[in-house]
Amino acid sequence: MNDLTLIIPAKNESESLPQVIDSLKNLDCKIKVSLKIDDKVTIDSIKDKNIEIFYQSGNGYGNSLKEAINDCKTKYFCIFNADGSFEHNDLFKMYQYIKENDFIYTTRYEQPGGSEDDTIITFIGNKFFSKLGNILFSLKITDILYTYLMGKTSSHKSLNIQSNDFRYCVELPIKMQLANMRYQYFPSYEKKRIAGKKKVNAFKDGFLILIEMLKLFFKFKVFRNKVIN
Repeated sequence: MNDLTLIIPAKNESESLPQVIDSLKNLDCKIKVSLKIDDKVTIDSIKDKNIEIFYQSGNGYGNSLKEAINDCKTKYFCIFNADGSFEHNDLFKMYQYIKENDFIYTTRYEQPGGSEDDTIITFIGNKFFSKLGNILFSLKITDILYTYLMGKTSSHKSLNIQSNDFRYCVELPIKMQLANMRYQYFPSYEKKRIAGKKKVNAFKDGFLILIEMLKLFFKFKVFRNKVIN
């Protein structure tokens, strides 16, 4: 997997990130941690690790991901959480299928998947947005906000992602679907996080995600703008 880069967005993850990196050290792939340059505590916790540290220029989860992926030099990338909740053994299965697809998604909501970190609010929200994505865009993903995914770097770059916050989680799959890109998904189990708290605000970010999905619907389905020029 030497043509794969793991992109790890991080914000105040000094307790968990060193352990996550150590759990990945035997994998034959590159590791890139994307964070703000003023996150000194997190930076100090990983400065002795054999990884690449990427400093995002903007703010937000989406900004951290899109800038790091746009800077990616390998053929494939995979988003990997800094809190230890992702099952790294799933990487091998994702890598097996990515060559025939543009993106590989995972879902916690089909067996034998599951989650030790989901709350009732995030569960309901995720189900709602996944269903809305299916209704508005015929998107066949059952866990739309779960960003344990692998993709072709060139495919991601071609979509010109704009979101700097958690709206990234819906902009990417919606544009992927509208551009007729190939994708698959399979079950994954989300483990209990090692430390830290969720960065997402369920109600504030949920409202922004809803507005984003409606905006994309009118822009691309009603007014027929092109996703890729």
